[in-house]
Formats: sequence, structure tokens, C-alpha cells
Amino acid sequence: MCGLSGEIRFDGRPADVGAVERMTAAMAARGPDGTGMWSLGPVALGHRRLRIIDLSDRGAQPMVDAEAGLSGVFNGCLYNYRELREVLLAEGYRFFSTSDTEVLLKAYRHWGPRCVDRFKGMFAFAVAERDTGRLVLGRDRLGIKPLYITRDAARLRFASTLPALLAGGGVPTDIDRVALHHYMTFHSVVPSPRTILTGVEKLPPATLRTIEPDGATSDDHYWTPAFSRPSGGVPGSGEVQLDVLQAGRDEMGPDEWREAVLSALRVAVRRRMVADVPVGVLLSGGLDSSLIVALLAEEGQRGLATFSVGFHAAGGESGDEFAYSDLIARRFGTDHHRIMVDDLRLLPSLEQAVAAMSEPMVSHDCVAFHLLSQEVSKHVKVVQSGQGADEVFAGYDWYPPLENVARDAAADAYAKVFFDRPHQDLAEILQPDHLIAEDVSAAFVRDHLAMPGADTALDAVLRLDTGVMLAEDPVKRVDNMTMAYGLEARTPFLDHDLVELAATCPPELKLAHGGKGVLKAAARGLVPDEVIDRPKGYFPVPAIRHIHGPFLGLVRDALTGEAARSRGLFRPAMVDKLLAAPDEHRTTLGANALWQLGLLELWLQAQGV
Repeated sequence: MCGLSGEIRFDGRPADVGAVERMTAAMAARGPDGTGMWSLGPVALGHRRLRIIDLSDRGAQPMVDAEAGLSGVFNGCLYNYRELREVLLAEGYRFFSTSDTEVLLKAYRHWGPRCVDRFKGMFAFAVAERDTGRLVLGRDRLGIKPLYITRDAARLRFASTLPALLAGGGVPTDIDRVALHHYMTFHSVVPSPRTILTGVEKLPPATLRTIEPDGATSDDHYWTPAFSRPSGGVPGSGEVQLDVLQAGRDEMGPDEWREAVLSALRVAVRRRMVADVPVGVLLSGGLDSSLIVALLAEEGQRGLATFSVGFHAAGGESGDEFAYSDLIARRFGTDHHRIMVDDLRLLPSLEQAVAAMSEPMVSHDCVAFHLLSQEVSKHVKVVQSGQGADEVFAGYDWYPPLENVARDAAADAYAKVFFDRPHQDLAEILQPDHLIAEDVSAAFVRDHLAMPGADTALDAVLRLDTGVMLAEDPVKRVDNMTMAYGLEARTPFLDHDLVELAATCPPELKLAHGGKGVLKAAARGLVPDEVIDRPKGYFPVPAIRHIHGPFLGLVRDALTGEAARSRGLFRPAMVDKLLAAPDEHRTTLGANALWQLGLLELWLQAQGV
């Protein structure tokens, strides 16, 4: 886990090393253990290092393979790097380190850019080819690791965070009106490649981008799981297949699916134990993180460090789930850390969390993850997290209403349960200069759901949420907040073999027992029933869901100050209406409407936009 940056120029000039140094320095929190620079003619690479695998200086980046003429920077972890290393050794390659970064470079040399097909892990990387002058950028299948890009006629720059690109200078910072429409309607999800700023884009998940010396680019989208149930064997690697599952999936019953999911999850958790430092767990007390703890205990982990966060109640809403996390900690004998956040810490941490966001993220979970990461990083450098299980196994409450919807009615049904508000309502919120006539969010969803490769309306929605929403909200949230304190978060529920398997699981098995039915069945006997059968929880931060006191003052100052008036995003009448009754106006899914507006303005001001 690290921060990477770089530049390639197309105008015959050498790379702007100073700009790359500024971008790299802006990501010091992501990589507190070291920094490095490399440049050759029009290309420069920068890196901040978090030492997780091969703690020696031999694993430092940027890494150069002089014989192959390759230089690269890498953020993430290849969980199967040892197996790939053995294959490459048998092919005659020699290694000077034990790092997964060197495995990536040797794999690239041997198989080319489609070496990514062999990777089990999370990654974003840049590889510069000396002999061709090309630069190749890559991102993992689920978009767990971020990669932001800005370009003009003279050069292209990239970095692990959007603020790092801003630190490099020269980035157009006008508001992208299409992205703003997504933010205000599509539950604050801004799909790749857009960001809220016109001058910055995201490399989409599962994408390889080749940049030629003259600036020509081409993309290779290398992975899309099928959300259908064709006959044949169970998808995924041989590690997750069972003899009982070699028959067609149409013939599999609930027991076979339960065994398949449990087998795949065991492999996913085991893969994420790979590290040269201890690995802990973010234990919310919910099913997902509790099952990870149970499987780690099954693997023989003793004295596992686990961490839970809680907040004081507000608005009649509890702020912690310690009863459940304590139960799991006792059951499996973990070294448990209960972190209760005093209200006095919450306001300054809120501002720090906003500053740490690569893009504006409305969920109050951000503050919880930020404060939790601050404490966890004092104890360990790597944690496993339950993020992604709700998208992969249909755990959210907007999925059941879609179960019996006709395939061609999926878009309207999804918008009804997930969108924050209808397109026409934006005219009351946004100033005319920031409005667009077309309902671009509805069009995006309609086009995505209409693509082939999903059997039912729910299959199509799960594909959308797994491929788009997941990367643009919960996964980004975890990456940004953990890396703000140099903490690597690993997500076994986003193991791509497990995701491929879950995609083919019949929707009714996922929706059973109030959602995540097949996962609950897999957990039965491993996790206490009290946790499996409990109501769904989340990281509650009541003081933000129920804005009052200094939090209301912070939002009021942001939305009514000179910067907001100059920007002119929101209609003053709507701002006044929300400020007058901050707890009365909610989006479709119950988020605070005032916070959605205030967070965007707070983020823009924090980034100096």
C-alpha cells in the first residue's frame, strides 16, 4: 500500500520532476516509510512507500529492471506473488528482492500488460517501457486501488489521489456538471471516468491504459463477471472448487452454494494473510467482519488484533455496536481494542476526514473510518475489512423490492429505491448555470442495466452496484480514510474469484433471510447466531446524521461564506430552507440532505478549489 504519481510528456520536453515531487509529497500519509523518484527523458515516476512485503530497501520504488528496460511504481498487494515468483523462477528469471513489486515487473516482462489476468489482489500501477517510450497504467478488477489522471496537449499526469494532482499544479478545476448531477441524484456516486472536477478523471476499474509517446491512448477493459447461470463448472480458480460442485450450476442446491461460498471465502481470507507484518481486523460486530475473524481463527490465528469504534448517542440513535463486537472478541479470544470517540474529537476529525477525501463522499462512515484508522495505525499496519459483502451478496434493503421486477423495468425500479431525488428536483437546488437538461444519471443506469450478461433485473442491479457503486463509494471510502494514516485495508469479500462465484449464485439465495442469505448460511456454526440474526448495522455517527450544535455551525459557515457565494452552486433559498430545519429533509435512503450540500462545499474549500 503506497502512493504513486508520475508524468509523461508529449511535447519533446523532459518530464517536470518538480511537479512529480510535489504530487509525491502530497501523499506522504499513504506511504510514511520512504519516498523515491525516477525520471528518464519525458517520463518521471514518484512513490511513497508503506512497508508491508519485503521490509528491506530492496523493495523500494520506483523499481527499475534495467535488463528489461522497465521502470514501475505500484500501489496495493499481489496476494499470489509467491506463486507467481515460483513460476517466473522456473522460466529463468532472477530476483534481487522478495517484494511483490518486483514480481509485477517480471510478470509484465514475461506476459506483457495482460499479466493482470494472473494477479490475485488489489493494485494500481504504472510501468514505463524504455525501448518503446510507452507508459502503461493499470487498475485492479474491483477498483479497490485508485488512480487519478489529468492531461492536456503537452503532458499526462497521474496519482493515487486527486489532491496530489492538484498539488502538481495546472489542473482545470471547473465543476463538471454531469458529475454534479450524479452526485446530487445517483446517491453521490460519480462513475468513472468522471470526477467532480472537469480537469481530473479516474482510470476505470479493470482497465489497462496504454499511452504512446505522442499522446495517443488506448484502453483494454480486461474483466467483467457474468451475472448469469450458464451450465458448467463453478467459476474462479481451482482453489475454490469442490468436487461436489463440478456438475452444472443449474443443478446446485442451497447446501452446495453454501459450501461453495464458504470455500471461496476461506481462500480469500487466507490470501489476505500474506504480509511481513501483523494483520488485524476492523471488527464492527456485523456478520461480515465477524465471519472474517472466525475464519482467521480457523486458520490458527491467536491473539488476533481486532478494533471497533463507537460514538455517543444523538437524536435518540445509538452510536455503537460494542455488544456484538465484544461477543465476537470473547468467542475467538482476540486482542480487542474498543475505541469510544468523545464528541470533542469528532468535529476536528470531521474536517480532517473531508480533507483526506479524494472526492466528496457523503457517507458519515468516512468519519468513523478516519477516527478508527487513526487509532488502529498505532497498533498494526494491515487490517482485513468486511467491506463489499452487501453489494456482492445483496445485503442492502433496496434489493428485495427488485426481486420480481421485469428485466426491462429494472432502471425505473432501481432509481425509485436508490436515487436521492428525481432529476426535476434539481432545479430547486442548483443554480441555473450548473443545471443540465438531460437526466444523465437515469440514462447511465438505464444503459448499464440494459447490457447483456445479467439474467434478471436484480442480477443487473447487483452488477451495477458491484462494478460501479462499490468502487465509487464504500471501497473509496475505506481506501481514503485508512491510507490517511498509512494503514492498509484488505477486503476478502472483493476477492475476484469470490465475486465471480457470487455473481452466478441465484438471486433468491442471496435475498433469503433478509439479505445475504447464502452468506448467513455459510456463517452458521462458525459465527454466533446472535450476530447472524441481528438487524443490519453500520458505522453510526449520530452527530452527523442529526446535524446540530457546532456541526450545524460548520455546515452553515461553509454554505453561506464568501467561497460558496462566489461559486454559486446552490440556490440560497434552498440553503436557507435546509439550515432552518436540518433534520427534516432526507434523501430516499434517509441521508441528511443538508449534509450532502454542505459536504460538497466543505470538500471544495478543503482542496482550495
